[in-house]
Amino acid sequence: MIILAPDSFKDALSARDAAQAMASGIRRVQPEATLLCCPMGDGGEGTLDAIIAATGIERRITTVVDALGRPIDAAWGWNEAEQTAIVELAEAAGLQQIAPDERDARHTTTEGVGLLIKAALDAGARHLVLTLGGSATNDAGSGMMRALGLELLDDAGTPLPPGGSALARLARVNTDHLDPRLEKLTVQAAVDVNNPLCGPQGASAVFGPQKGADADTVAELDKALAHFAEQLGPFNGPDHASTEGAGAAGGMGFAALAFLNATLVPGIELVMAQVNFDEALSDASLVITGEGRVDGQSLSGKTPIGIARRARDAGVPVVVLAGSLGEGWTAIHDEGVTATWALSDRPMALEEALARCAELLADRSEAVWRLWQQAARGQNRQ
Repeated sequence: MIILAPDSFKDALSARDAAQAMASGIRRVQPEATLLCCPMGDGGEGTLDAIIAATGIERRITTVVDALGRPIDAAWGWNEAEQTAIVELAEAAGLQQIAPDERDARHTTTEGVGLLIKAALDAGARHLVLTLGGSATNDAGSGMMRALGLELLDDAGTPLPPGGSALARLARVNTDHLDPRLEKLTVQAAVDVNNPLCGPQGASAVFGPQKGADADTVAELDKALAHFAEQLGPFNGPDHASTEGAGAAGGMGFAALAFLNATLVPGIELVMAQVNFDEALSDASLVITGEGRVDGQSLSGKTPIGIARRARDAGVPVVVLAGSLGEGWTAIHDEGVTATWALSDRPMALEEALARCAELLADRSEAVWRLWQQAARGQNRQ
Protein backbone atom coordinates (compact mmCIF):
# COMPACT_ATOMS: atom_id res chain seq x y z
CA MET A 1 0.00 0.00 0.00
CA ILE A 2 1.12 3.53 -0.80
CA ILE A 3 0.06 6.32 1.57
CA LEU A 4 -0.59 9.69 -0.06
CA ALA A 5 -0.37 12.18 2.80
CA PRO A 6 0.17 15.75 1.58
CA ASP A 7 -0.54 19.01 3.33
CA SER A 8 -2.24 21.77 1.35
CA PHE A 9 -0.36 23.63 -1.38
CA LYS A 10 -1.08 27.20 -0.32
CA ASP A 11 -3.16 29.26 -2.77
CA ALA A 12 -3.40 26.23 -5.09
CA LEU A 13 -4.77 22.97 -3.65
CA SER A 14 -6.32 21.75 -0.43
CA ALA A 15 -4.70 18.71 1.15
CA ARG A 16 -7.57 16.54 -0.09
CA ASP A 17 -7.24 17.82 -3.66
CA ALA A 18 -3.48 17.34 -3.50
CA ALA A 19 -3.90 13.70 -2.44
CA GLN A 20 -6.36 13.13 -5.27
CA ALA A 21 -3.92 14.67 -7.77
CA MET A 22 -1.19 12.33 -6.54
CA ALA A 23 -3.52 9.37 -6.90
CA SER A 24 -4.52 10.34 -10.44
CA GLY A 25 -0.87 10.40 -11.54
CA ILE A 26 -0.14 6.97 -10.12
CA ARG A 27 -3.29 5.45 -11.61
CA ARG A 28 -2.19 6.52 -15.08
CA VAL A 29 0.44 3.81 -14.73
CA GLN A 30 -1.33 1.29 -12.51
CA PRO A 31 -5.09 1.77 -12.16
CA GLU A 32 -5.33 -1.04 -9.62
CA ALA A 33 -2.64 0.35 -7.31
CA THR A 34 -3.51 0.13 -3.60
CA LEU A 35 -3.52 3.73 -2.42
CA LEU A 36 -4.58 5.35 0.84
CA CYS A 37 -5.40 9.04 0.45
CA CYS A 38 -4.70 10.60 3.83
CA PRO A 39 -4.88 14.43 3.67
CA MET A 40 -2.82 15.96 6.44
CA GLY A 41 -2.29 19.27 8.21
CA ASP A 42 0.07 20.72 10.78
CA GLY A 43 -2.19 23.31 12.38
CA GLY A 44 -2.63 25.62 9.42
CA GLU A 45 -5.38 25.83 6.86
CA GLY A 46 -6.83 22.45 5.94
CA THR A 47 -6.13 20.82 9.30
CA LEU A 48 -9.82 20.79 10.19
CA ASP A 49 -10.68 19.16 6.85
CA ALA A 50 -8.03 16.49 7.39
CA ILE A 51 -9.40 15.60 10.82
CA ILE A 52 -13.03 15.57 9.66
CA ALA A 53 -12.17 13.43 6.64
CA ALA A 54 -10.38 10.89 8.83
CA THR A 55 -12.77 10.76 11.78
CA GLY A 56 -16.19 11.58 10.34
CA ILE A 57 -17.02 14.05 13.11
CA GLU A 58 -19.69 16.67 12.50
CA ARG A 59 -18.87 19.83 10.56
CA ARG A 60 -20.65 22.89 11.88
CA ILE A 61 -20.84 26.39 10.41
CA THR A 62 -20.99 29.57 12.51
CA THR A 63 -21.10 33.15 11.27
CA VAL A 64 -18.24 35.06 12.88
CA VAL A 65 -15.87 37.78 11.61
CA ASP A 66 -12.68 37.55 9.58
CA ALA A 67 -9.36 39.18 10.43
CA LEU A 68 -10.69 42.55 9.25
CA GLY A 69 -13.93 42.29 11.22
CA ARG A 70 -16.14 41.39 8.26
CA PRO A 71 -18.85 38.72 8.57
CA ILE A 72 -17.73 35.27 7.46
CA ASP A 73 -19.11 31.74 7.71
CA ALA A 74 -16.49 29.57 9.42
CA ALA A 75 -16.44 25.81 9.90
CA TRP A 76 -15.52 23.92 13.05
CA GLY A 77 -15.67 20.31 14.09
CA TRP A 78 -17.85 18.76 16.79
CA ASN A 79 -17.49 15.33 18.37
CA GLU A 80 -20.65 14.94 20.44
CA ALA A 81 -19.60 11.66 22.02
CA GLU A 82 -16.41 13.15 23.44
CA GLN A 83 -17.71 16.71 23.87
CA THR A 84 -14.71 17.87 21.86
CA ALA A 85 -14.59 20.80 19.46
CA ILE A 86 -11.99 21.35 16.73
CA VAL A 87 -11.45 25.04 15.97
CA GLU A 88 -9.11 26.01 13.13
CA LEU A 89 -7.85 29.58 13.41
CA ALA A 90 -7.48 29.88 9.64
CA GLU A 91 -11.23 29.36 9.17
CA ALA A 92 -11.92 32.68 10.89
CA ALA A 93 -8.68 34.66 10.68
CA GLY A 94 -6.84 33.07 7.78
CA LEU A 95 -4.40 34.88 5.56
CA GLN A 96 -5.98 33.29 2.49
CA GLN A 97 -9.20 35.24 3.16
CA ILE A 98 -7.47 38.63 3.00
CA ALA A 99 -6.43 40.13 -0.34
CA PRO A 100 -2.74 41.10 -0.51
CA ASP A 101 -3.54 44.81 -0.68
CA GLU A 102 -5.77 44.50 2.44
CA ARG A 103 -3.20 42.87 4.70
CA ASP A 104 -2.25 45.04 7.66
CA ALA A 105 -0.70 43.21 10.59
CA ARG A 106 -1.20 46.22 12.86
CA HIS A 107 -4.99 45.99 12.84
CA THR A 108 -6.05 42.44 11.97
CA THR A 109 -7.83 40.57 14.76
CA THR A 110 -8.44 37.06 16.04
CA GLU A 111 -11.91 37.97 17.32
CA GLY A 112 -13.54 35.46 14.99
CA VAL A 113 -11.60 32.62 16.58
CA GLY A 114 -12.93 33.61 19.99
CA LEU A 115 -16.46 33.60 18.59
CA LEU A 116 -15.94 30.05 17.30
CA ILE A 117 -14.76 28.97 20.74
CA LYS A 118 -17.84 30.60 22.22
CA ALA A 119 -20.03 28.61 19.82
CA ALA A 120 -18.24 25.44 20.91
CA LEU A 121 -18.86 26.27 24.57
CA ASP A 122 -22.53 26.89 23.77
CA ALA A 123 -22.65 23.39 22.25
CA GLY A 124 -21.35 21.93 25.50
CA ALA A 125 -17.65 21.55 24.70
CA ARG A 126 -15.49 20.27 27.55
CA HIS A 127 -12.42 19.77 25.38
CA LEU A 128 -11.01 21.98 22.63
CA VAL A 129 -8.45 21.34 19.93
CA LEU A 130 -7.32 24.74 18.65
CA THR A 131 -5.20 24.64 15.50
CA LEU A 132 -2.88 27.60 15.05
CA GLY A 133 -1.43 28.40 11.64
CA GLY A 134 -2.07 30.30 8.44
CA SER A 135 -3.15 33.45 10.25
CA ALA A 136 -3.47 37.00 8.91
CA THR A 137 -3.06 38.32 12.45
CA ASN A 138 -0.39 39.60 14.82
CA ASP A 139 -2.45 40.49 17.89
CA ALA A 140 -1.10 37.85 20.32
CA GLY A 141 -4.58 36.36 20.54
CA SER A 142 -6.00 39.50 22.18
CA GLY A 143 -8.96 39.58 19.80
CA MET A 144 -9.81 35.98 20.60
CA MET A 145 -9.75 36.67 24.31
CA ARG A 146 -11.83 39.86 24.04
CA ALA A 147 -14.52 37.84 22.27
CA LEU A 148 -14.46 35.62 25.36
CA GLY A 149 -14.88 38.51 27.79
CA LEU A 150 -11.38 39.90 28.42
CA GLU A 151 -11.20 43.68 28.74
CA LEU A 152 -8.10 45.52 27.53
CA LEU A 153 -8.13 49.20 28.53
CA ASP A 154 -5.91 52.23 27.97
CA ASP A 155 -4.91 54.67 30.73
CA ALA A 156 -8.25 56.47 30.36
CA GLY A 157 -10.20 53.26 30.87
CA THR A 158 -11.25 53.11 27.21
CA PRO A 159 -11.28 49.71 25.45
CA LEU A 160 -8.44 49.34 22.96
CA PRO A 161 -9.27 48.99 19.27
CA PRO A 162 -8.55 45.65 17.55
CA GLY A 163 -5.09 44.61 16.44
CA GLY A 164 -1.59 44.14 17.72
CA SER A 165 -0.46 47.73 17.32
CA ALA A 166 -2.99 49.00 19.88
CA LEU A 167 -1.50 46.74 22.56
CA ALA A 168 1.28 49.30 23.00
CA ARG A 169 -1.31 51.49 24.79
CA LEU A 170 -2.52 48.78 27.16
CA ALA A 171 -2.69 50.06 30.75
CA ARG A 172 -5.12 47.69 32.47
CA VAL A 173 -6.37 44.15 32.01
CA ASN A 174 -9.75 43.11 33.43
CA THR A 175 -10.61 39.42 33.58
CA ASP A 176 -13.80 39.82 35.61
CA HIS A 177 -16.02 39.11 32.62
CA LEU A 178 -14.14 36.19 31.10
CA ASP A 179 -16.48 33.35 30.14
CA PRO A 180 -16.53 31.16 33.29
CA ARG A 181 -16.88 28.01 31.19
CA LEU A 182 -13.24 28.41 30.15
CA GLU A 183 -12.17 27.25 33.61
CA LYS A 184 -13.46 23.73 32.91
CA LEU A 185 -12.27 23.60 29.30
CA THR A 186 -9.20 21.50 28.53
CA VAL A 187 -7.31 22.87 25.54
CA GLN A 188 -4.75 21.45 23.16
CA ALA A 189 -3.26 24.02 20.80
CA ALA A 190 -1.69 22.60 17.66
CA VAL A 191 1.29 24.64 16.40
CA ASP A 192 3.49 24.27 13.33
CA VAL A 193 6.36 26.51 14.49
CA ASN A 194 8.49 26.82 17.62
CA ASN A 195 9.02 30.59 17.66
CA PRO A 196 8.74 32.64 20.87
CA LEU A 197 6.41 35.63 21.13
CA CYS A 198 8.99 38.41 20.67
CA GLY A 199 12.51 39.11 19.49
CA PRO A 200 14.43 38.31 16.29
CA GLN A 201 12.74 34.91 16.02
CA GLY A 202 9.39 36.12 17.33
CA ALA A 203 5.96 36.32 15.75
CA SER A 204 6.33 39.85 14.36
CA ALA A 205 9.87 39.53 12.98
CA VAL A 206 9.49 36.15 11.31
CA PHE A 207 5.88 36.13 10.14
CA GLY A 208 4.86 39.80 10.12
CA PRO A 209 6.21 40.55 6.62
CA GLN A 210 3.90 38.01 4.95
CA LYS A 211 0.98 39.72 6.70
CA GLY A 212 1.74 43.18 5.33
CA ALA A 213 4.33 44.43 7.85
CA ASP A 214 7.38 46.39 6.70
CA ALA A 215 10.50 46.77 8.86
CA ASP A 216 9.10 49.70 10.85
CA THR A 217 5.81 47.90 11.46
CA VAL A 218 7.65 44.76 12.60
CA ALA A 219 9.51 46.80 15.21
CA GLU A 220 6.28 48.50 16.30
CA LEU A 221 4.44 45.20 16.68
CA ASP A 222 7.27 43.45 18.45
CA LYS A 223 7.37 46.22 21.04
CA ALA A 224 3.58 46.17 21.43
CA LEU A 225 3.46 42.41 21.98
CA ALA A 226 6.28 42.61 24.52
CA HIS A 227 4.30 45.28 26.39
CA PHE A 228 1.20 43.06 26.30
CA ALA A 229 3.17 40.23 27.89
CA GLU A 230 4.55 42.54 30.57
CA GLN A 231 1.08 43.80 31.45
CA LEU A 232 -0.07 40.22 31.95
CA GLY A 233 2.35 39.70 34.81
CA PRO A 234 -0.45 38.80 37.26
CA PHE A 235 -1.55 36.08 34.82
CA ASN A 236 1.95 34.65 34.31
CA GLY A 237 2.14 36.23 30.86
CA PRO A 238 5.89 36.93 30.85
CA ASP A 239 6.55 33.32 31.84
CA HIS A 240 4.97 32.22 28.55
CA ALA A 241 6.44 34.77 26.13
CA SER A 242 9.63 32.79 25.61
CA THR A 243 7.94 29.39 25.39
CA GLU A 244 8.51 27.58 22.10
CA GLY A 245 5.34 28.00 20.03
CA ALA A 246 4.16 31.15 21.83
CA GLY A 247 4.73 33.07 18.60
CA ALA A 248 2.57 30.75 16.52
CA ALA A 249 -0.15 32.48 14.50
CA GLY A 250 0.93 35.99 15.40
CA GLY A 251 1.19 35.19 19.11
CA MET A 252 -1.93 33.05 19.46
CA GLY A 253 0.20 30.41 21.13
CA PHE A 254 0.95 32.92 23.87
CA ALA A 255 -2.73 33.67 24.50
CA ALA A 256 -3.56 29.98 24.56
CA LEU A 257 -0.93 29.44 27.23
CA ALA A 258 -1.65 32.55 29.30
CA PHE A 259 -5.46 32.46 29.29
CA LEU A 260 -6.60 28.97 28.26
CA ASN A 261 -3.97 26.97 30.14
CA ALA A 262 -3.40 25.15 26.87
CA THR A 263 -0.95 22.40 26.13
CA LEU A 264 0.99 23.22 22.96
CA VAL A 265 1.58 20.22 20.72
CA PRO A 266 3.11 19.93 17.23
CA GLY A 267 0.19 20.11 14.85
CA ILE A 268 1.33 17.25 12.68
CA GLU A 269 1.67 15.00 15.74
CA LEU A 270 -1.89 15.82 16.78
CA VAL A 271 -3.27 15.16 13.29
CA MET A 272 -1.37 11.88 12.93
CA ALA A 273 -2.91 10.73 16.19
CA GLN A 274 -6.40 11.77 15.06
CA VAL A 275 -6.14 9.87 11.75
CA ASN A 276 -4.44 6.74 13.19
CA PHE A 277 -1.41 7.27 10.97
CA ASP A 278 0.72 4.71 12.81
CA GLU A 279 -1.81 1.99 12.02
CA ALA A 280 -1.73 2.92 8.33
CA LEU A 281 2.08 2.85 8.33
CA SER A 282 2.08 -0.75 9.50
CA ASP A 283 0.72 -1.81 6.08
CA ALA A 284 2.59 0.73 3.93
CA SER A 285 5.57 0.24 1.63
CA LEU A 286 5.94 3.93 0.66
CA VAL A 287 4.65 7.34 1.75
CA ILE A 288 4.37 10.31 -0.61
CA THR A 289 3.84 13.65 1.09
CA GLY A 290 4.42 17.30 0.25
CA GLU A 291 3.38 20.92 0.54
CA GLY A 292 3.82 24.25 -1.17
CA ARG A 293 7.33 25.05 0.07
CA VAL A 294 10.06 23.06 1.74
CA ASP A 295 13.10 24.74 3.29
CA GLY A 296 15.22 24.74 6.41
CA GLN A 297 12.33 26.03 8.52
CA SER A 298 10.31 22.94 7.65
CA LEU A 299 12.24 21.13 10.37
CA SER A 300 10.42 23.14 13.04
CA GLY A 301 7.24 21.10 12.68
CA LYS A 302 5.91 21.12 9.12
CA THR A 303 3.87 18.22 7.78
CA PRO A 304 6.47 16.46 5.55
CA ILE A 305 9.03 16.35 8.35
CA GLY A 306 6.62 15.07 10.97
CA ILE A 307 5.52 12.34 8.60
CA ALA A 308 9.09 11.47 7.62
CA ARG A 309 10.22 11.13 11.24
CA ARG A 310 7.31 8.83 12.06
CA ALA A 311 7.80 6.77 8.88
CA ARG A 312 11.52 6.45 9.55
CA ASP A 313 10.73 4.87 12.91
CA ALA A 314 8.49 2.40 11.08
CA GLY A 315 11.09 1.67 8.38
CA VAL A 316 8.97 3.11 5.56
CA PRO A 317 10.59 5.30 2.87
CA VAL A 318 9.20 8.80 2.24
CA VAL A 319 9.16 10.93 -0.90
CA VAL A 320 8.43 14.66 -0.62
CA LEU A 321 6.95 16.65 -3.50
CA ALA A 322 7.25 20.41 -3.02
CA GLY A 323 5.96 23.41 -4.90
CA SER A 324 9.33 25.05 -4.31
CA LEU A 325 12.58 24.30 -2.50
CA GLY A 326 14.08 27.06 -0.37
CA GLU A 327 17.31 27.64 1.47
CA GLY A 328 18.35 24.74 3.67
CA TRP A 329 15.95 22.23 2.14
CA THR A 330 18.54 19.43 1.89
CA ALA A 331 18.54 19.14 5.70
CA ILE A 332 15.21 17.31 5.47
CA HIS A 333 17.05 14.23 4.24
CA ASP A 334 18.54 13.88 7.72
CA GLU A 335 15.00 13.58 9.15
CA GLY A 336 13.84 10.47 7.34
CA VAL A 337 13.08 11.84 3.86
CA THR A 338 14.31 9.43 1.19
CA ALA A 339 14.03 11.77 -1.82
CA THR A 340 12.61 15.17 -2.73
CA TRP A 341 11.33 16.65 -5.98
CA ALA A 342 10.16 20.14 -6.88
CA LEU A 343 7.02 20.21 -9.01
CA SER A 344 7.98 22.63 -11.80
CA ASP A 345 8.88 21.05 -15.13
CA ARG A 346 10.48 24.25 -16.42
CA PRO A 347 11.01 27.86 -15.31
CA MET A 348 7.61 29.47 -14.78
CA ALA A 349 5.93 32.38 -13.04
CA LEU A 350 4.27 31.77 -9.70
CA GLU A 351 0.83 32.36 -11.20
CA GLU A 352 1.35 29.58 -13.73
CA ALA A 353 2.77 27.22 -11.10
CA LEU A 354 -0.30 27.74 -8.91
CA ALA A 355 -2.69 27.24 -11.82
CA ARG A 356 -0.93 24.03 -12.89
CA CYS A 357 -0.34 22.64 -9.40
CA ALA A 358 -2.67 19.64 -9.72
CA GLU A 359 -1.25 18.75 -13.13
CA LEU A 360 2.35 19.03 -11.93
CA LEU A 361 1.64 17.06 -8.77
CA ALA A 362 0.09 14.26 -10.80
CA ASP A 363 3.07 14.22 -13.17
CA ARG A 364 5.62 14.01 -10.36
CA SER A 365 3.62 11.32 -8.59
CA GLU A 366 3.55 9.29 -11.80
CA ALA A 367 7.34 9.66 -12.09
CA VAL A 368 7.84 8.55 -8.49
CA TRP A 369 5.63 5.52 -9.05
CA ARG A 370 7.46 4.51 -12.22
CA LEU A 371 10.79 4.71 -10.38
CA TRP A 372 9.38 2.81 -7.41
CA GLN A 373 8.07 0.03 -9.64
CA GLN A 374 11.41 -0.28 -11.43
CA ALA A 375 13.26 -0.47 -8.11
CA ALA A 376 10.88 -3.19 -6.93
CA ARG A 377 11.50 -5.20 -10.11
CA GLY A 378 15.26 -4.88 -9.56
CA GLN A 379 14.94 -6.21 -6.02
CA ASN A 380 12.88 -9.15 -7.23
CA ARG A 381 15.63 -10.12 -9.72
CA GLN A 382 18.26 -10.25 -7.00
